[in-house]
Amino acid sequence: MAPRSNDDAPLVPRIPDDGPDLAFDFPALRVGVAEYDEGPTGCTVFHFPAGGRQAVDVRGGSPAVIGDYGFTHAVCFAGGSVYGLEAVSGVAAELFARRGYATRWDALALASGAIVYDFGGRETAVYPDKALGRAALRAARDGRFPLGPRGAGRAVTAGKGFAFDRGEPAGQGGAFRQVGATKVAVFTVVNAIGAIVDREGRVVRGHRNPATGRRESLAADLERRLAEGGVPAPPRGNTTLTLLATNRALDAAALGQLGRQVHASMARAIQPFHCPEDGDVLFAVTTDEVGAEGEDEPLSVAGLGVLASELVWDAVLSSFAGDEPTDG
Repeated sequence: MAPRSNDDAPLVPRIPDDGPDLAFDFPALRVGVAEYDEGPTGCTVFHFPAGGRQAVDVRGGSPAVIGDYGFTHAVCFAGGSVYGLEAVSGVAAELFARRGYATRWDALALASGAIVYDFGGRETAVYPDKALGRAALRAARDGRFPLGPRGAGRAVTAGKGFAFDRGEPAGQGGAFRQVGATKVAVFTVVNAIGAIVDREGRVVRGHRNPATGRRESLAADLERRLAEGGVPAPPRGNTTLTLLATNRALDAAALGQLGRQVHASMARAIQPFHCPEDGDVLFAVTTDEVGAEGEDEPLSVAGLGVLASELVWDAVLSSFAGDEPTDG
């Protein structure tokens, strides 16, 4: 019999090694994922061995975030709603052990993170815990990011709109680009009220009408429901989590503004976005390896934001990698 929760039976972390992934060249960043099949649920860890300056942009109405320190060694995305924050503690514990249990003020292991609600549509209350967070960090590797329903994106959906049965499976997506010496990587876990929209304005994930099988805009569904006499509240339990990582040197103000610019741009790819029932959070991290603007770097901070904003759209579109194409 499957365990009802983590307290019912020993759970064994599984490290997925199949399916599509994104190859990227960012030596200062390692990515690890771990899952519990009993959920199913999982977590995704972004490890910066040398650490990085961090800014956090919270825009959803129902967020759950831990570790806004201004600097971090790892960012953990997890399922399990607020209980999944335990996975962030697992990442911190593993970092603590690796540092020889150092307790000096300047040697503390810093881990940040946020969660998605992935209990909808499943019967168990299994969540990412401390052991799973540690397992994901231990599995971290260079240059590979699993796409689709893996890690924190194991059991997420997009485009639920005004009814849970209108949503479709989503997952985690990523994109990477290098301009000169500047590297930019964006990763996202999409578990949204909003549907995923491509660059032609077509809904490609979610808002599927169960009667016709066609994907529609939420606005069209809203108008129809208003004409029929009522609009139910959107289902609760939605969040899109995003990490923007760059090696470009940025001070705290510039990094925070970059995060806000990119996070705002995601409303093009996920419609609607930042709803009261969403917990959308973006973490921006720089490893400060490449000189600032004017130091042989032709790309301005605003230009970096434009580039990253296009990358995050690519990342959202890759979150259901390998699945069937849109029906238009």
